[in-house]
Amino acid sequence: MSLLIQNATVITPGIRLDNAAILLQEGKIRRVFPQGDALPQADEHYDAQGLMVFPGFIDMHFHGAMGYETTTDDPKAMDAIGRAKILEGVTDCCPTTLTLSEERLAKSMAYIEEYRKNPTGADIIGTHLEGPYVNPECLGAQNPAYQRNPDSAEIQRLHKVSPVSLITYAIELPGALEFTEDLLHMGILPSCGHTSATTKQFAAGQARGLRRLTHYCNQMTKLHHREIGMVGTGLRQKEVYLEMICDKIHLCPDMIDLIFRTKNLDHILLITDAMEASHLQEGKYQLGGLDVIVKDGAARLASNGALAGSILKMNDALKNVYQVTGLPLEELVRTTSLNQAQELGITDLGRIEAGFRANLAILDQDFQVKQVFLHGKKMIG
Repeated sequence: MSLLIQNATVITPGIRLDNAAILLQEGKIRRVFPQGDALPQADEHYDAQGLMVFPGFIDMHFHGAMGYETTTDDPKAMDAIGRAKILEGVTDCCPTTLTLSEERLAKSMAYIEEYRKNPTGADIIGTHLEGPYVNPECLGAQNPAYQRNPDSAEIQRLHKVSPVSLITYAIELPGALEFTEDLLHMGILPSCGHTSATTKQFAAGQARGLRRLTHYCNQMTKLHHREIGMVGTGLRQKEVYLEMICDKIHLCPDMIDLIFRTKNLDHILLITDAMEASHLQEGKYQLGGLDVIVKDGAARLASNGALAGSILKMNDALKNVYQVTGLPLEELVRTTSLNQAQELGITDLGRIEAGFRANLAILDQDFQVKQVFLHGKKMIG
């Protein structure tokens, strides 16, 4: 079966094509037709009506949606979460865990694996373990009861339950340098977060292969004129990837603008860090067993007001960055999918061109998601 998307505004890294067409076949993009090219016959047609067509978004860091957490005991959770991510234009994702016991992590990852093998919404690339190896002084909304030092054997056991793609940990913890090497040998991306590391400590991690900072600027050492910390290091080191929660709360508009003006766009990763209240009304929720109040667009711990994830959606993250920076969408779009794919070593996601997966997000001018194609199949309506 073939499907031809017509009247599309194609936005892919480095390219914008108005009134273009895209031929999808057998789950792949077969060809992109600029305006004026003769169009082929197809079994099915879809009129994009001039709307923007992006490569499907990749969210590498989120904790839930629709009242469910990725670490829940409810086997229905991942189905609801996966379907919700589609509504944001996310076609591929890394469900993210929290600082919990190994037993709880293993159980939730078994549910993640069950969904990964038979997805009903967004595809799972692999699990992102945020913690439990975090600095107790930089917990944020992580549960202090389960904080511990890096343990490669624990990761090997969890990796057998379901593939782990990424782990966030504090590089300054005992054993973290050796842990970094172990992760790379297992094919898992190391990422530094919930950290009080100095530039020297991070540099020691870099020497072992560390190249990434989790939710940049949040729960990490701040910029200071005598120690630039992780915030300064992230801006200064060109090869370091930065996750960014662009909800205008975790990062104010001025900081978003500063980062995008300073950092190479090929090392910026938009994420949501969304928790279970995503796609729902404000009110009382929880994150990893901790009470959370969602009010005025922010999710905060009831106990101390610390930010506890977000209710951000990926389409809104892109909208916010576009409005703040004014950069062309064909430049910004790489931060929603291509950078993520390249970091994970995936060669057929993140572009709209022949040979790539037919994973597409169609948005209107207000960045609302109107349709999503996953492996060439319509997912909405």
